[in-house]
Amino acid sequence: MKKSADRYDNGVSDDELIIMLRDGDERIVDRLMDKYKDLVKSKAKSMYILGAEPEDLIQEGMIGLFKAIRDYDIGRDASFATFAQLCVNRQMYNALQASNRQKHIPLNSYVSLYSKPEGDNDNDTELIENVAATTDFNPESMMIDRENVTALEKAIDEALSPLEKQVLDLFMTGMGYVEIAGVLGRDEKSTDNALQRARGKVKKLIF
Repeated sequence: MKKSADRYDNGVSDDELIIMLRDGDERIVDRLMDKYKDLVKSKAKSMYILGAEPEDLIQEGMIGLFKAIRDYDIGRDASFATFAQLCVNRQMYNALQASNRQKHIPLNSYVSLYSKPEGDNDNDTELIENVAATTDFNPESMMIDRENVTALEKAIDEALSPLEKQVLDLFMTGMGYVEIAGVLGRDEKSTDNALQRARGKVKKLIF
């Protein structure tokens, strides 16, 4: 007997829901969209730093979520939650690029360059606390006028390659290099290398 979508609230796994959808239960789409809408909202908040209206980002994220539901392949892809996150991130970022609304990251955002996003397993041990200790850099008390911010942003923009800019932008939203590689469709090693280069260049410009 086929499982009913009404059992969604009784511990049915994502894979089971996808199987039910493939068997013709179209209600599963709404179930999964509702289940993961908070993920979309969370990603929209993190990507707001790249420049866009939150409502636009949420709309794009829901499109990405729908594509994940449509394209998820049990047994071939990672878990549905991971696959959905990748699709949502990619849809949002591609929309930002396509609309040319990507803005410079505020200078004070770069203070987190040396702190690792959750799940980032790279070997960079130079955290922001170490940088602050060796340079007397105090992000909370740092005051810089708009003219200097603009000049620094321009210098950073000129110093980074297109790939380094993309990787750094996504890193500043909280993604690790593995997730960034998935969004950009690149291998993990080249993505990590680009991130390390970007970190080094920005560090030289700021400090």
